[in-house]
Amino acid sequence: MKDLKTTNILLLIIVIPLVFYLLKILSFIFIPLVLSMFISLLFLPLMRWLKKKGIPRIISIIIVVAIIFGGLKLGGELVQLSSNEIVTAAKDGEFFKNAEQKILGLIVTIENFFGIERLQGENVFKHYFQENNSFEQFGNTIDFITNMLTMTLMTAFFVILLLSGSIDFQKILNGTLFKIKHSSTKTFMRIEKDIAKFVKVKFLISLATGIGFSLACMLFDVSFPIFWGLLAFVINFVQMIGSVISVVLLSLFAFVELDPSGTLLFFILTITAIQVLMGGILEPVFMGKTFSLNVITVLIMLMLWGYIWNIPGLIMSIPITVFIKIILEQYPKTKVIADLMAGSEVQLNFKRKTGLKK
Repeated sequence: MKDLKTTNILLLIIVIPLVFYLLKILSFIFIPLVLSMFISLLFLPLMRWLKKKGIPRIISIIIVVAIIFGGLKLGGELVQLSSNEIVTAAKDGEFFKNAEQKILGLIVTIENFFGIERLQGENVFKHYFQENNSFEQFGNTIDFITNMLTMTLMTAFFVILLLSGSIDFQKILNGTLFKIKHSSTKTFMRIEKDIAKFVKVKFLISLATGIGFSLACMLFDVSFPIFWGLLAFVINFVQMIGSVISVVLLSLFAFVELDPSGTLLFFILTITAIQVLMGGILEPVFMGKTFSLNVITVLIMLMLWGYIWNIPGLIMSIPITVFIKIILEQYPKTKVIADLMAGSEVQLNFKRKTGLKK
């Protein structure tokens, strides 16, 4: 029995890296599949409600697809508005001249502080930012657009399959991880509830953050308010890191456009307060026990899924982690791992069991 246990552990050590390797190599399949699973979980309650009303499944699918395309259409309109802002500023040219002067002054200040020397008369931007081949940039852009289009079409295909019942996620759970139907049904309903709640709360918090950033830009007369609102909305889906990046980028941009006075300081404090209020206070309150993951688990999962699937991995890392945690909680042998992922709840349960007070 001891040799069998050792063999199983060794096989597990070999299989886990192999699984992650396959996930990375076949990312063009798994990214749309996992993303479509989360999207379908959001619309399954609507599908069940439409079914109770006697609406045929095909009509229900058409309604869901129309809602998704409506949201994409709205997002496209906002992107177009932000693009028009940037194009108008580019035609004016005055903003970019001021930006170049501010950035040049900042770089020279940093050079003087750290004692960095350049050749006399050498252009700062050519020294630090190497010129890239325009044809290479054009090729990278075409590849990016092609990959995005392919993944979008595959995601839409998988969403339709999941909503139509051609791929039954609950039956897959029942046939692989759980042998008892009641257990698989209960676990599936919890997965659906927790992940749907996470995505909905994250969407609303990110939307409120984006609106807050846009209003702050309008209030302090910072250019491209729609663009910065969209950026804050999108990048806020990356847990922890996204909020920091959005504040830092907008603060640097404000440094270029605003005078380094009290106005700049108040603007940075305003966007920081918006991010703290949304991400640090309201999000944990609305998430409740759904987001019972400690900081170490979040950071490890961000690095892991970011390495495997790049930006899509960063965005989907937390829902995937919530899914894994729920699965681990169903087995006595792996429940301790789920408790470790929760972190703070482990300490609370320990204090309750031992009768200790804070």
